Amino acid sequence: MTKRVKEILGYYRSENPGVLSNLARLLNHGRLGGTGKLVILPVDQGFEHGPARSFAGNPPAYDPLYHFQLAIDAGCNAYAAPLGFLESGAAEYAGELPLILKLNNHDVLCDEKDPLPSQTASVKDALRLGCAAIGYTIYPGSSQARGMYQQLREIAEEAKSHGLAVVVWSYPRGTALSKAGETSLDVVAYAAQIAAQLGAHVIKVKPPTANLEQPEAKKAYEKNKVPMETLSERIRHVVQSAFDGKRIVIFSGGPMEGDEQLLGEIREIHKGGGYGSIVGRNSFQRQRQQGIELLQKIMSIYAG
Repeated sequence: MTKRVKEILGYYRSENPGVLSNLARLLNHGRLGGTGKLVILPVDQGFEHGPARSFAGNPPAYDPLYHFQLAIDAGCNAYAAPLGFLESGAAEYAGELPLILKLNNHDVLCDEKDPLPSQTASVKDALRLGCAAIGYTIYPGSSQARGMYQQLREIAEEAKSHGLAVVVWSYPRGTALSKAGETSLDVVAYAAQIAAQLGAHVIKVKPPTANLEQPEAKKAYEKNKVPMETLSERIRHVVQSAFDGKRIVIFSGGPMEGDEQLLGEIREIHKGGGYGSIVGRNSFQRQRQQGIELLQKIMSIYAG
């Protein structure tokens, strides 16, 4: 095990050996194994956005097995998906890469202003499928957030008791926030802090903009001259907000965009000390070889 991975595991000394072993599985697998960086393939978009919006541009991606093989061939640290997709390939690909089971999901057939995900799988499912971790989404800013926090805390406790790592998608959203506020620096940093306080080992947030949403927070940022002009400065602040970098913070890839635009963003994340990226649509909505090549370019940036 590398010195860097041992250092990161040291941030989680309160956890049991099962959790530490599964965190090590994530950190030691794939092309970035041992570097302390992560590139994870997430494919929950079929549930979250609908099948045609997710897969029609690259029809082989309708097949759940496509994504297992994509993650393996690209050299990803792990593959994250809802219950159905993982059940479709967990046996065939057993032991070939770490799996993360998304335990809750939200659909857009009734796209309410204050979203509340449904629990769609259990810790027992994750154990049955041989997963290294569970994934859970919370929406800070939603009027339903308090219930989500309580659910996450209970599920995280159960997962940890069975040695599973906890990955939290912390996505600000709801009537308490403007659309621009969902990715404002102060709000994204707050979302990372909330996930860390709720016991997340790995935290997924969106790359923040230079906007500031909360009036009181804006005063603090301005008074203390928090650097935020460049994306790398904003990334550094979000990572700092998760226990001064002692929790793994990774950043979403977002909707499909041009290679250079995405890779430029990845360079800024790397420069700012981000632990890595979780890239779905930008990989599986491309033709297979193009998706693999893009993921490997991202990994090369993080490998430094």
